[in-house]
Amino acid sequence: MIIDSHQHFWKYNPIRDSWIDGSMEILKKDFLPYDLAPILKDNYVDGCIAVQADQSEEETKFLLKCAKENPFIKGVVGWVDLQADNVQERLAYFSKDILFKGVRHIIQAESDEYFMLRPSFQNGISKLEKFDLTYDVLIHQNQLPGLVELVKRFPNQRFVLDHMAKPSVSEELNAAWVHNIQNLAKHKNVYCKLSGIITEAKNYAWEREKIIPFIDIVVNAFGTNRLMYGSDWPVCLLAAQYGKVMDVFTDYFIGYKKGQLNKVMGNNAAKFYRIKQ
Repeated sequence: MIIDSHQHFWKYNPIRDSWIDGSMEILKKDFLPYDLAPILKDNYVDGCIAVQADQSEEETKFLLKCAKENPFIKGVVGWVDLQADNVQERLAYFSKDILFKGVRHIIQAESDEYFMLRPSFQNGISKLEKFDLTYDVLIHQNQLPGLVELVKRFPNQRFVLDHMAKPSVSEELNAAWVHNIQNLAKHKNVYCKLSGIITEAKNYAWEREKIIPFIDIVVNAFGTNRLMYGSDWPVCLLAAQYGKVMDVFTDYFIGYKKGQLNKVMGNNAAKFYRIKQ
């Protein structure tokens, strides 16, 4: 089973979706399941994980409705206010839906590099395991040290790093990023998504040969048992069509054993998000 572990849906709202700036005109429209379904079919992808793009419970409900109506959506990573006093109650509410697999907060937008270590945020993280929920980590590379400390404090919680912590792939390998990725990978409760990497190139003008060294670092650190492919559709359209994004990773693993490729392209996501195959 091939599973795209990371993509988004939205009904475009210029006020809510203000993060879509003037350099992202292609994203200023609706992207819904009926848009993605034929793309997945054309690329022989069996299903996907829908990940939140807005920090609201309305977003979570919207994604769960999309999943209920479209069986190819195998799970939802939604948003719940992990810092709220009633966080356990809200997690219990959403966990009644078997398609609710995990939670994400847009930490990359937080100015505090150590936002994840705030007591209120850690309190929310501490509630996830009770409901068998995952946590998707969306951060910039300078926030990696805080993540390393967080995962150390919650060794039984399943974490996955989105977009490899968004390294600057138009530049040379950053020694701090390499060091922090290697430290993070020492914690076996952490996975990493091979996603969102091409849009980190300057002006979205990515080059395969410049991206490969970054993929090398992540693959060597996490191994094929804790990596998962993600398209980051439709955001990936800023830099490439879906098929070209997928080719980056299938081509990279072409010399690996079939079992290893199958893990990266779907089996690891199924295991991480508790998806029945």
